[in-house]
Amino acid sequence: MAMAVPSSSESLVFTVRRGKEELVAPAKPTPREVKLLSDIDDQEGLRFQIPVIQFYRSDPSMEGKDPALIIRKAVAEALVFYYPFAGRLREGPARKLMVDCTGEGVLFVEADADVTLAQFGDALQPPFPCWEELLYDVPGSAQVLNTPLILIQVTRLKCGGFIFALRLNHTMSDAAGLVQFMNAVAEIARGAREPSVQPVWRRDLLNARVPPRITCNHREYEQVPDTKGTIIPLDDMAHRSFFFGPSEFSAIRRLLPPYQQRCSDFEILTACLWRWRTIALQPDNEEEVRIICIVNARAKFNPSLPTGYYGNAFAFPVAVTSAGKLRENPLGYAVELVRKAKADVTEEYMHSIADLMVLKGRPHFTVVRSYLVSDVTRAGFGEVDFGWGKAAYGGPAKGGVGAIPGVASFYIPFTNAKGERGLVIPICLPSEAMDRFVQELESILNNSHRVTVTSASRFISSSL
Repeated sequence: MAMAVPSSSESLVFTVRRGKEELVAPAKPTPREVKLLSDIDDQEGLRFQIPVIQFYRSDPSMEGKDPALIIRKAVAEALVFYYPFAGRLREGPARKLMVDCTGEGVLFVEADADVTLAQFGDALQPPFPCWEELLYDVPGSAQVLNTPLILIQVTRLKCGGFIFALRLNHTMSDAAGLVQFMNAVAEIARGAREPSVQPVWRRDLLNARVPPRITCNHREYEQVPDTKGTIIPLDDMAHRSFFFGPSEFSAIRRLLPPYQQRCSDFEILTACLWRWRTIALQPDNEEEVRIICIVNARAKFNPSLPTGYYGNAFAFPVAVTSAGKLRENPLGYAVELVRKAKADVTEEYMHSIADLMVLKGRPHFTVVRSYLVSDVTRAGFGEVDFGWGKAAYGGPAKGGVGAIPGVASFYIPFTNAKGERGLVIPICLPSEAMDRFVQELESILNNSHRVTVTSASRFISSSL
């Protein structure tokens, strides 16, 4: 049992009572075998746990039904199809990762909170109050090797709604693969006998070639020394979420010349955030700064990766420039760098990454003066329906997660209190840099429409 730290627009405080964690194994016997991860899966930059959270409203048609019981049973049945998730990760020669399909199961926790969904306010977005109690870090479970690959907590709320939180070992799946598994659990929870999309392992499709050969330029994996201590410090971090809707995008687009008006919202917003964040962190003019864009490569293959493939199938293309050039040039300069980086990802590029991993010891992507963005608007977290309807919020639990915290942000679909559709973006920065980030953002948007952090109040920070 724990009290939440004051957070959210209402300084929400509530108590969570947890049951003891348990292992949920597949409902039927599953193959005992060892399955190799791909050479994209087991790179150093994916060797961490990724948390997601789903909020569900009460549904009169489900009155008297226990979401924890229903979901626990559905997880056991889904693991018959997704049995590698019930195994444990091992490391072999040359740091090669593999799943030992032991059938031991995933961790499951059920809990009750003396709070209603309505008390969270209109703005269900990161950072969430009492986050550590809504997804309890079971002692000894957070390591990458030899521990459960998934941790799930279902927390019942006083109103009849509930919160579904999940932590995944990222080497196993990307967002698309995770949502595929969550939908399998949800379909079975709603009465299906098997998932509508059958899982496909086939990690060999993204293995290195024989012999491996690096054929593309991969500056995202350059080993850059941190000579000036510019990796973000982790002690005084501020977590805030920012909403960008039609008004904000319109204001930003006015900064671009006519020939760039056709650029996507992703390209324009990514360029803006990169520029604002660089100004906030105040690197020296000559220092290199990087923007890393997560690009889903499933459709880049010919033929495409098979439907049902749930491994990691994305790249980290990067744009690199000096801090001085990024600050001094118009926004269009950064937009063009982002656009070109996204265009780098092809089938050949993916094979080249797999080859690089084998040849260079599975390095981490460059984190020195880097900012990473991941667009999960099409991943479908909010569509996952366990029987209580679609999620009121579904997606990443916070920004800044990763093997190196503080580097990543997610673009999450969101509808604000006015009914405007847009994106909510959790940002994680040192507190002083966050203040400068907000000032820069407002100086750009203030003449048109002030960006909002939540629908109930202005800027919120929380120590997560």
